[in-house]
Amino acid sequence: MATLPFSAAQSISVSGFNYRARHSNLFFVRAPRFFNRLKRRNLSVKNIASDQRKELKDPSVNGEASLETLEPDSASIAASIQYHAEFTPLFSPEHFDLPKAFVATAESVRDSLIINWNATYKYYEKMNVKQAYYLSMEFLQGRALLNAIGNLELSGAYADALRELGHELEDVAGQEPDAALGNGGLGRLASCFLDSLATLNYPAWGYGLRYKYGLFKQLITKDGQEEVAENWLEMGNPWEIVRNDVSYSVKFYGEVISKPGGSKEWIGGENITAVAYDVPIPGYKTKTTINLRLWSTKVAPNEFDLRAYNAGDHAKACAALKNAEKICYILYPGDESIEGKILRLKQQYTLCSASLQDIIAHFERRSGKPVNWENFPDKVVVQMNDTHPTLCIPELIRILIDLKGLSWKESWDITQRTVAYTNHTVLPEALEKWSLDLLQKLLPRHVEIIRMIDEELIHTIIAEYGTEDLDLLQHKLKQMRILDNIELPDSVLELLVKQEESSAVDSIKEDKVSDKETESADEEQAEEQDTDAKDVVTFDPDPNLPKMVRMANLCVVGGSAVNGVAEIHSEIVKNEVFNEFYKAIISVSITFWQLWPEKFQNKTNGVTPRRWIRFCNPDLSKIITKWTGTDDWTLNTEKLSTLAEFSDNEDLQSEWREAKKRNKIKVADFLKEKTGYIVNPDAMFDVQVKRIHEYKRQLLNIMGIVYRYKKMKEMSPEERKARYVPRVCIFGGKAFATYVQAKRIVKFITDVGTTVNHDADIGDLLKVVFVPDYNVSVAEVLIPGSELSQHISTAGMEASGTSNMKFAMNGCILIGTLDGANVEIRQEVGEDNFFLFGAEAHEIAGLRKERAEGKFIPDPRFEEVKAFVRNGVFGHYNYEELMGSLEGNEGYGRADYFLVGKDFPSYVECQEKVDEAYKDQKVSSIC
Repeated sequence: MATLPFSAAQSISVSGFNYRARHSNLFFVRAPRFFNRLKRRNLSVKNIASDQRKELKDPSVNGEASLETLEPDSASIAASIQYHAEFTPLFSPEHFDLPKAFVATAESVRDSLIINWNATYKYYEKMNVKQAYYLSMEFLQGRALLNAIGNLELSGAYADALRELGHELEDVAGQEPDAALGNGGLGRLASCFLDSLATLNYPAWGYGLRYKYGLFKQLITKDGQEEVAENWLEMGNPWEIVRNDVSYSVKFYGEVISKPGGSKEWIGGENITAVAYDVPIPGYKTKTTINLRLWSTKVAPNEFDLRAYNAGDHAKACAALKNAEKICYILYPGDESIEGKILRLKQQYTLCSASLQDIIAHFERRSGKPVNWENFPDKVVVQMNDTHPTLCIPELIRILIDLKGLSWKESWDITQRTVAYTNHTVLPEALEKWSLDLLQKLLPRHVEIIRMIDEELIHTIIAEYGTEDLDLLQHKLKQMRILDNIELPDSVLELLVKQEESSAVDSIKEDKVSDKETESADEEQAEEQDTDAKDVVTFDPDPNLPKMVRMANLCVVGGSAVNGVAEIHSEIVKNEVFNEFYKAIISVSITFWQLWPEKFQNKTNGVTPRRWIRFCNPDLSKIITKWTGTDDWTLNTEKLSTLAEFSDNEDLQSEWREAKKRNKIKVADFLKEKTGYIVNPDAMFDVQVKRIHEYKRQLLNIMGIVYRYKKMKEMSPEERKARYVPRVCIFGGKAFATYVQAKRIVKFITDVGTTVNHDADIGDLLKVVFVPDYNVSVAEVLIPGSELSQHISTAGMEASGTSNMKFAMNGCILIGTLDGANVEIRQEVGEDNFFLFGAEAHEIAGLRKERAEGKFIPDPRFEEVKAFVRNGVFGHYNYEELMGSLEGNEGYGRADYFLVGKDFPSYVECQEKVDEAYKDQKVSSIC
């Protein structure tokens, strides 16, 4: 039995899915078992959730109509669409073309959502349930129309209504731009999480920022990746509702003053206003519709300097307005400059401050007067999605102390029981740090509070480990402190001095019983030892290093729980990333941690089966429904296990292959439209789509393709055809705008594609296609038609990789390392249904050490590929920097830190096994 940490108001039992099918060569039978275990399992929701269903079906106390009476047919839906086309227009009245049809349809769907949305909100207010608040800098939602009408079970009715009005639902839905609120797995996880929370009737909200231009729109040109602003809001967003009555002041800069009685006040500085934009998130086959609240930033009209404007100084007149608005312009603005760092920090604090003010307002309204703040953690949990919302911790303390009048002890206790942290990285260098000077300048009161938390932590460490072994104490403080390379607090220095003096007094008392000659010798020896110790152990900061605030350490200390997002990731979090904290927790003598004996947890990521099977792959969904005898598998995925009964049924295999072929034809049409390349749908579709990063090793993939291409060129046409299975190698993903090496990899992939795709000798045996501007909607096309998916990160560096789950759910074989959720997927689908290669996580550190010692001997095939690239086969671009990063034994950006060369031979050999398996369609069954 297990309970979700934020759902104390419900009784949610989870029983493990123990089904074990007999051995089968059909991967698609085993894939659902994996998802079933990781995400859904056998969930029974009782008490609040079941009461909520009943409440929402009945007339409310205010006499609103029962939700069960709302059963729109196609005629009423068509009328609703026509109404919105005429009376809530964003377009001219002359035509009812596709863009106008989309907006009118979305407005019509939103009408239904608002009814459920308001009823859900009123119910939560009435019942005063404990609520989860999920704070994330990203929510990668994708298009909302098909997902919303699918969750409302109105897809058929809307398709019929639009057909009556002269349009097809699929064409209308294609007009919707993807919401540009995220980039990678972090944001897609957040969106899948909200969908599942709503479907399971959990009381929860999401909080994020309303980015005007998103991350960027990716263009692929002859120079590689180019970035332009994403215009997703250009035609408006029909799903959002601005709440002009919900806004909060957010402050930057200023100073902290002490008031009589010892209280503090943060005054002066720069003030902006965060305004709420709400987006409904409907559950599937339930009336529950929860809320995603996004903040947009502005300033009050009186901040506009009219005098300066009339005097011609327009920049000065608009300065305050632009400073506020730019906070929500771009997701992850470049932070190479100090201005970029300030902007990112402003974004993070805006999310935290506005969200917490809103959460506290909800709590106070539901609690009535007087407010019992001790109950706050019993009604609220704040889940921080990675370290971006870390400032929630000092911000909550600031509000409780400075504005609500609570003591430090009360505020610290409440905060620790309210906040929880999801870690998404195993790279110590990637754990977020901020300059103390920058934080001090922008958020002076928060730095005071962070210093108090750090001081509390240091005293706890000293209480546990003592001061006898200063080397040990220095090590613990270096690893565990929140403030890095910053002087110890006065209270700690005083404690160390007192203990030194006490030790000296004890030594003198002992010495008095000795004779004078021995006493003199002992004192001299003690002085020498003391001098040596002082030479070795010092707690002074290094003046040559920056003073930093470690946000991840603050999350661990300030939160009630820390979770990784896959089993292997959570073990790395405990044993490497936060090992000192974990060891402290399992030491029962340390009182600071005894409140949370299971502080470090694992919550393997999951994805919603609605969007990632039911809606994006209707052909496969129909087959599953037919052979399981129910469509209830979309909610109760354990029912997918009944497919095992038909694993050898030739009719099922045939239907499965036909569905895959239809999806591949859709992919081929899509690739032609987006890139101009024509590919053969009978070839194997080999896909790697994800954020472009060195640790994800798109470079390993494309170098394997180069090796394949080179070997093909060395063969006769007959040899090629006999040796190689035709492949279409598909890439997609964005490289961060300032990540030079990642952009080189994009350029390399596109150059290889240009050469290979125009080589008449190779023809359809090999194609390489980079899909521009990869997003959720592109994924919904590619994933159903994929046959081999690559999840080939350096072992121990991928936290989870939720796209591997989406591919597995759609009957796709994976090739990968033992990393992230790959480990659990392989356990579930069986070793014979996963193509495994490469070094394992526990070997990585040793392999890097060997490399630094000059012991690595590269495989001749790897050297052959590098030489081939350097010969200019793929154009005139200088790839010396890219190839050079794979060489040498040390140095930043060199020495093949991500072990591409080490894993290259096993990767190439594993790909040969893929070819052999694909030739036997019945056994591999990946099409």
